[in-house]
Amino acid sequence: MTQTDSTLKRALQPMPDAIRQALIERGLLAAYEARPAYQRNDYLAWIGRAKQDVTRDKRVRQMLDELVQGNVYMKMDWPPGRKS
Repeated sequence: MTQTDSTLKRALQPMPDAIRQALIERGLLAAYEARPAYQRNDYLAWIGRAKQDVTRDKRVRQMLDELVQGNVYMKMDWPPGRKS
């Protein structure tokens, strides 16, 4: 799955090599690609807005952790409406 979804309302963010490598190293590329286009794009934009390396690294770790959990997006339950 690529980030060419024409339904996105925000500018399409390119996938930085370092983030792609982190996804591959953690075995999470498929989990990332399974997310809706808006989530993939939002993660990349959010990470890209970090002004400091430490902030960027923290955001990358959060994205990776949320992909491992599978039911979290930006610290919110995902998919919405699903109750246990």
